[in-house]
Amino acid sequence: MTNFWWIIGGVLFALLNTAAGLIWVERRMLALWQDRYGPNRAGPFGLLVVLADTLKLFFKEDWIPPFADKIVFVFAPGVVMLSVLMSFVVMPFGPHVIVADLNIGLLFFLAMSSLGVYSVVLGGWASNNKYALLGAMRGASQMISYEVFMGLALMGVVVLSGSFNLREIVEAQRTMWFIVPQFLGFLIFLVAGVAETHRLPFDIPEAESELVAGFHSEYSGMKFGMFFIGEYLGITLISGMLVTLYFGGWLGPAFLPPVIWFAIKTFCFILLFILFRASMPRPRYDQLMEYGWKVLFPLSILNLLVTAAIKLWLNT
Repeated sequence: MTNFWWIIGGVLFALLNTAAGLIWVERRMLALWQDRYGPNRAGPFGLLVVLADTLKLFFKEDWIPPFADKIVFVFAPGVVMLSVLMSFVVMPFGPHVIVADLNIGLLFFLAMSSLGVYSVVLGGWASNNKYALLGAMRGASQMISYEVFMGLALMGVVVLSGSFNLREIVEAQRTMWFIVPQFLGFLIFLVAGVAETHRLPFDIPEAESELVAGFHSEYSGMKFGMFFIGEYLGITLISGMLVTLYFGGWLGPAFLPPVIWFAIKTFCFILLFILFRASMPRPRYDQLMEYGWKVLFPLSILNLLVTAAIKLWLNT
């Protein structure tokens, strides 16, 4: 029981500090890839910019619009934090570093990550602002649509491993990582993950050129900050799931501990998310939805059918 609480505390500490540190990492990487200055004034290499941003959010006026539904308005930012943190409960960071080793871990991840759409809808609706509501509707339709393709892409991994347990899925990759037989599923999951976290090029619901700031137009102070902490946690979650499902999780040569291997692989995918933001243009909203239903949906069905057929053929 003592180890259980140590694992929970360690996971929470690591995740919350990672979310804060990604503010600095993203700005430095964007500056590197776009050949411009990054944060370089607050502390060495701009390291204290995270502290400066946090203090700024804490001391900004925490304003609630008089026309808003106050209870729901305050509740909405917490939903995204709760849903993402709950998704980490079933993620195996190492062979014995997991909060809850559930037999339905993959389904639990899909269920918890899907709750994030309530944060977007409730935030836009409670603001009682037409632009925020329109942004929320766009965000909700994008998230719900791409969750379909994400779930279908994962079924190929379930067929190969024969389990919904994430630890067993990692163990099934000891002979070969699933990125090899499930490369198409990996690509679909990656694209769906980018859309799910509202990251460029799929950040249309809250893009600068779109409806003001989208669903969080009326938010300020730390409530505004919680949406972005949730976004960075979401990036970490999707990166960790990509590593767990397709890149062998904690598996790696014995000269490093399993948890370190997991952290290195996850950080590589976090950098990929940042590179997308630095280099890719946004599509139109209709192009985004059309791409999902006309391209990703048929491909995810095809990937599942082919994987199941080959698995049956090999077992006969």
